[in-house]
Amino acid sequence: MVRTGLERLLDRSEMLQDRRIGLIANHTSVDTKLRYGWDLLAGAGADIRIIFSPEHGLFGSEQDQAPVKSPSGVPYIVESLYGDSIQTLAPIASRLEDIDTVIFDIQDIVCRYYTYVNTMVLFMRALHGLGIEFIVLDRPNPLGGITIEGPGLRDGYESFVGMLPVPVRHGLTPGELARLALDHFRIDLDLTVIEMDGWERRMFFDDTGLPWVPPSPNMPTLNTSIVYPGSCLFEGTTLSEGRGTTTPFELIGAPGVEPFELAGELEALPLPGVRFRPVWFGPTFNKHAGETIGGVFLHVSDRQLYRPFATGVAMISVMRCMVPSFQFSGGVYEFNSTHPAFDLLTGGASLREMIEGGEPINRVLDSWTDEERLMGTVIREYHLYGVG
Repeated sequence: MVRTGLERLLDRSEMLQDRRIGLIANHTSVDTKLRYGWDLLAGAGADIRIIFSPEHGLFGSEQDQAPVKSPSGVPYIVESLYGDSIQTLAPIASRLEDIDTVIFDIQDIVCRYYTYVNTMVLFMRALHGLGIEFIVLDRPNPLGGITIEGPGLRDGYESFVGMLPVPVRHGLTPGELARLALDHFRIDLDLTVIEMDGWERRMFFDDTGLPWVPPSPNMPTLNTSIVYPGSCLFEGTTLSEGRGTTTPFELIGAPGVEPFELAGELEALPLPGVRFRPVWFGPTFNKHAGETIGGVFLHVSDRQLYRPFATGVAMISVMRCMVPSFQFSGGVYEFNSTHPAFDLLTGGASLREMIEGGEPINRVLDSWTDEERLMGTVIREYHLYGVG
């Protein structure tokens, strides 16, 4: 069984002595017995002065992009790092005056647009030059650490759903990303990564022996996380990504879609490791709430071969031609209105422009392969774990 950074720190409790600690955590900060990290750390002698909670709140109860209030029921000051403005995404200076150490312990999906590690990066930047130590208690990348996929992040497209020049699916752990962020942003910060014991890059989350705690309301299962790097792209469109159902991101659809026709079109594409089952479904909230809409359910048949990002891009290319009402979404997305949501997710405008221009799907899917290879060479320098 893999031992997380939290459990390894508890073995070295002397590191917690004589420190005034700020803890960045949520409900995923647990040990193998599902005990909360803040209780375990306090029991080991940690002087926790404040807990900072990310998007979705300390207990993961809030929906995406919803302002989070501080909860009751825990014997600590809890400060939300996700409010109603972009300024709330980083800590205010007064909250740092009483601490000398910050500990980060959150299970992320570790896909570029999943926001917990972006909260980590913003916090690290806020500590620049302050002399406060930053400790990352490392946790697995649920999708494994070998396969990378997707384009990088173009200058000017940095946002809360993309801060570092890495592929969408980059295979790094939170601790490895912290090391990359330290160099990329040239942060003057004493960074310590408490590495996992027993994790290997070949592992998906269910190979670790660790309990799965849904990291956010619409990430109920490991299967959800496996399709997420592609299905999250539908957030940048008028198509439903299955929010408001019990299987978000595995269900994709829209009003007017004929499910069997869509499934047939998708099955004809060279998309390995996935099958498309025609369905109708009815979201109870979010896009198309209260309607019965047609679509497909994604069944991953071989997660080693499956490429979620390529699958998501191909599906959008097909559905753009099949759904008369299709649009790429505008407006504010994760506090950013400068670029369309789809561009923020993909890291630039080129993919959207190729899809809108009717480029052949194979050409669209080939457009980031050279960049993948280049970025793969760079990010390997930050690996802390072997393949196994």
